[in-house]
Amino acid sequence: MSQVSPLDVVILAPLSPVFGLIIFWFMQLLFIESQKYSLGKLNKKFNALIRFTNFIGFFFQTLCQALGYTVTKSGISHYHLSVDYGQVDPKKAKSGLFEWISNVFLYLGPFFIPPLLLLLCSLFLIPDGIVFTENTTYTFSANLIAFSSNLYVFSFNLFTFFFSIDLLHPAHVGFFLLFILLGLGIRPSYIEKKSFKKINMFYDLKNIKDNLLNHPVYIIMFLLFSYCISYVSVLLNGNWYVSLFSVFGWASILAIVALIISNGLLFLIRISDEIPGKIRWIPCLVSIGSYIIFRSIFYFFPISSPTSIALLGMFVIFCVLELILLYRFTNKFKTKKKMKSKKRPIEAMDDESR
Repeated sequence: MSQVSPLDVVILAPLSPVFGLIIFWFMQLLFIESQKYSLGKLNKKFNALIRFTNFIGFFFQTLCQALGYTVTKSGISHYHLSVDYGQVDPKKAKSGLFEWISNVFLYLGPFFIPPLLLLLCSLFLIPDGIVFTENTTYTFSANLIAFSSNLYVFSFNLFTFFFSIDLLHPAHVGFFLLFILLGLGIRPSYIEKKSFKKINMFYDLKNIKDNLLNHPVYIIMFLLFSYCISYVSVLLNGNWYVSLFSVFGWASILAIVALIISNGLLFLIRISDEIPGKIRWIPCLVSIGSYIIFRSIFYFFPISSPTSIALLGMFVIFCVLELILLYRFTNKFKTKKKMKSKKRPIEAMDDESR
């Protein structure tokens, strides 16, 4: 076994889960921008959906702001929440460290606090997903491997749950609906009346950068606190430090998967909107009916993984019907102009021969 460098354990090792978490958070930002692009491509008749996503986003934002004032004991004097705006005013305007903590809740809270609440719900449905890898060494690479292993096990169990979700189970359906709400409203889309306030990924990064760089003392205090937790974890031969960051990593994974699912849902809405009339609802209704039929058949003739096969059958039926309707009633999969034949007409060839 190669000798462990003291510099690695003391300086570099505590930084590895921080870097891992930052990478997942940037991925989360990119998927949020992708969702905002998808919302902007929707037809104007879906403005109600856009306003609903705004409301959910502002709800999460004001919730995080209120939690920040509660943690810092600033109190809450006024709370306003609407489709177009959200604001929380403190009873006591505090400065210094308390103001900085409140801003951290405001700027970073919407990215992590809602997924953490969803993570609490997942404990009852995905108990095997919460696994902490034990460390034998405390180097940069070992901490990064442990952090990645924790996230891999959670991701594997999360996808296993979704690929075998029981749509006839109220708890499973409720969790899935909460998952979609998280994906649609993890950040406000800001497409409606607040267009004068251009808010995107760069706006979020600027606010976070200003909050960090304008208070370097608090950043140093946070790093010292993190290093102390890491050293105590090493001295007690525990894995608390990596486990703490793994929890935030799980929240980020939940947010990313929720954003992917919500993006897929928005894509289906855009595609189905091109089908005219009420026939656009045929794939949804038929696929739901097919799922019930599959589950009924598998109830009387049991097989392994009945929920997964029923989900797969429902998905295949939906896709096939959607493609058929798109081909039949839209210009999808069709050329806009008929291609001209390269063969010369027989009459023209006869005229030339004469």
